[in-house]
Amino acid sequence: MENKSKIQILYDACSVVFTQNQTPKFQQIQWLKSLLDIIEAKDVGIDEFGISSSSSLCESSFSNPNKENYNKGLICGLTMSEITYIHIHECNDFSIGVFCFPAGGTFPLHDHPGMTVFSKLLYGSLYTKAYDWVSVYNSTATTRTFGLGGLVREEMVNAPTQTSILFPNCGGNIHTFTAITPCAILDVLTPPYSDDLGRPSTYYFDILIPSLPGYSVLEERELPDDLVVAGAPYLGPPVDARDHIC
Repeated sequence: MENKSKIQILYDACSVVFTQNQTPKFQQIQWLKSLLDIIEAKDVGIDEFGISSSSSLCESSFSNPNKENYNKGLICGLTMSEITYIHIHECNDFSIGVFCFPAGGTFPLHDHPGMTVFSKLLYGSLYTKAYDWVSVYNSTATTRTFGLGGLVREEMVNAPTQTSILFPNCGGNIHTFTAITPCAILDVLTPPYSDDLGRPSTYYFDILIPSLPGYSVLEERELPDDLVVAGAPYLGPPVDARDHIC
C-alpha cells in the first residue's frame, strides 16, 4: 500500500466496490469518498498553478492555443483554453477521468441516468446548479426527456472542498457547471455512460416557474453547438488494471 499512488489506490477500491448490478453500500461509499477527498491535482498529473508558479514543470501555451498544454510530466491546468477531458480509466463497471475548465467554461445541464457519481473539485471555483426529478408517476425508465425538476442546490464551490456524491434518483443527478476561475473536477462514474445499455447523456433546458420557487420544467435539448470538449493525455501515475476484469 505504501508504494501505491493515490490514483492506483482509488482504482483498486473502485474495482472492489463497483461490480455489475450491485449498488454500493453506505460504508463503501464513505470509503471511496475518503480516498477522493485526499487526491490533489498533482496526483492526476496536473499542475494547477501553471505559469503563475515558480516551478518549471509547465510551459505557457497562450501563444499557440493548439499546442498541447503539458511539459515535463504535468499538464498545465491554467493554460487550458477550452473544456478538456483527461481520460484515466473506463471499463463496464466504472470510469475515472478529469474535466479541466477555463474561466467561464460552462458544461450545460445534463443527467447521469441510473448512475452514482463522485465528483471532487481539485482546484479553482465554480458555480453549480443541480436538480432531481420530481416523481409524479411511476416509471421504470432510467432516462426522462421532460418533467418537473426540484432544485437541490445552487451555489458557488471553492476548492479545497470535500467530494460530492449524487445518486440515480437523488443528490442532484441533473446538473450544470460554470467555471468562475480555471478549475478541474475529478469524476468517478458507476456505471459509465452507455447508449447501448440505456445510459445516454441527455441535455436539458430548465424553465423557471415563477409561481413555484425551487422548481423548474426540465425539457430535453439538442447537444449545444458551442459545447466543445477537447482531449488531453493522462500524465499522472500509471494505473495497473490487470487484476480487474471488466
